[in-house]
Amino acid sequence: MIGLPPEAGWFARRTVAELAGALRDGRSSPGELVERALAEASRLEGLNAFVTVDGAGARGAAERAGRELAAGLDRGPLHGIPIAVKDVVDTAGLRTTMGSRHHADRVPEQDAECVRRLRAAGAVIVGKTTTHEFAFGPTGDRSLNGATRNPYGDGRLAGGSSSGSAAAVAAGIVPLAVGTDTGGSVRIPAACCGIVALKPTLGAVPSDGVFPVSSSLDTVGPMARTAGDCLLLWNALAGREAPDPDVSGVRVGWVAPDAVHPVDPRVTAAARAMLGPLPVRDVAVPDIARLRWAYTAIQSGEVHRLHAGRMAAAPELYDAEVLARLRAAGRITAEDTATARELRERVRRAVTALFGRFELLAMPTVPVVAPPLGARTLALNGTPVDVRAALLAYTSPWSVLGLPAVSLPAALVDGLPAGLQLIARPGAERLLLAAARRLTKTTSTTPAQP
Repeated sequence: MIGLPPEAGWFARRTVAELAGALRDGRSSPGELVERALAEASRLEGLNAFVTVDGAGARGAAERAGRELAAGLDRGPLHGIPIAVKDVVDTAGLRTTMGSRHHADRVPEQDAECVRRLRAAGAVIVGKTTTHEFAFGPTGDRSLNGATRNPYGDGRLAGGSSSGSAAAVAAGIVPLAVGTDTGGSVRIPAACCGIVALKPTLGAVPSDGVFPVSSSLDTVGPMARTAGDCLLLWNALAGREAPDPDVSGVRVGWVAPDAVHPVDPRVTAAARAMLGPLPVRDVAVPDIARLRWAYTAIQSGEVHRLHAGRMAAAPELYDAEVLARLRAAGRITAEDTATARELRERVRRAVTALFGRFELLAMPTVPVVAPPLGARTLALNGTPVDVRAALLAYTSPWSVLGLPAVSLPAALVDGLPAGLQLIARPGAERLLLAAARRLTKTTSTTPAQP
C-alpha cells in the first residue's frame, strides 16, 4: 500500500480483521471503537468528510453490538465495526440531505436496503458523509456543507461524488464506508484519496432507498483502505459470501489510457507497474473514447427528467454549477440517446470478446492526481483539459457497459495518490478484489517521482 496521509487517524493503521479479532478476544469493545471514530471525526473536522456525525446513534448501536457479542451472538466480521454512509443513502431517523438545500432537513423513516444489510451484519453507522450535490459531479466540491478536502493535500480535491466517504476512510476516521457510483463516483475519489473502492455490476446491490442519479447506471459500492477490508464490506452489501477465486493464472489486457484521454505519464507508469506479478498484454477497445459521450447521453436524459420539476419550482436552491450541468443535460436529444445505446451495444460485443482472452482489463483510474480545490481546467502535457471530463474519462466507459471495476492505490506522484483500475466481466466482483489483494501485497509502493 502507499504511505499514509500526513494526519492519518487511528483506523488507518488497522485492518477490519485485526479490529474484529480484538473485539472477540476482549482487547477492545464496540464502544471503544466508536469513541475512537467520533474522536477522529472531531479532530479531522477540517476535511469536511461528514455532513452529520451521529454520536448518540452510534453509541447506542455499539452498546447493542457489545451485548450481542458478549452473549455469543456473532453477526460476522463487521459486528461492532464503525462505518460511514454517503449522504444520498437513506438512514432511518438520521438526516439525509443529498448535499442539497432542497433536502437540508430531510429525515427518512426507513433505511435503504443496503443500510439494512449493514445493520444486519452488525456494523455501527457513525454518520453520513459529504457528497457532491445530488451525487451529480466528479469533483466533490459542490455540496450544501462545502467541499471535501483531500487528506493527502489540504488544497486538493477529494474527487466525487463519494468524496466524504473516501476522505473519511483515507484519513482513518473510520475503517469502512459506503458510496455510490454512476460514472465513477466511488472509483474517482478512491484514486484521488489512495484507497480501494469497488463499483459492482449493475444491479448486484439493491438501490432501494438510494437517491438516484441515473437509474439505469447507479450502483452502491464498498470503500476501504485495503482490498481485504473491501471484500468484507462487499460480502455484507451483496448479502452472501463465497470462496476467493484463484488469481494465479489471471491474464490482464492493458487498455492504453492515452487512446481515451490525455494522461500524466507518471500516472500511467505507476498504474502499469502495479500489474507486475500478472501477465499483461496491450489490447484495443474499439470506440472506447466515444463511450464517454455515450455515458453522458444516456445519463443526461434520466437525470434531467428526475430534476425537471425541482428546477422549475426552486432553481435558486441548487448550486449554480450543478444547476447549469442539469440544464445542459436537458439539451441531449432522443436521437443522441438512441445513438449512444447503439454504440454501447457495439462496444459491449467487442469487450465481451476480449473477456474470452483476458480475465481482467486494466488502465489508470483517472489520468491525473487530485487537482487543486475549485479547479475546472488544468494543464496536462502542456495542453489545457477540463477537470471534470478528465476525472470521468477512464471510469465512465465501464459504467455505461454495466461492468464491475475496482480502483486500488498504485503509488504517490508528487505526494498525491495515483490509482489503478481493474475491470472484469459481469458478476466477477470477487475476482477483482482477489486480484487487488494480490497486487497490493506483492508490488512495490515506492512513490513515482518526476
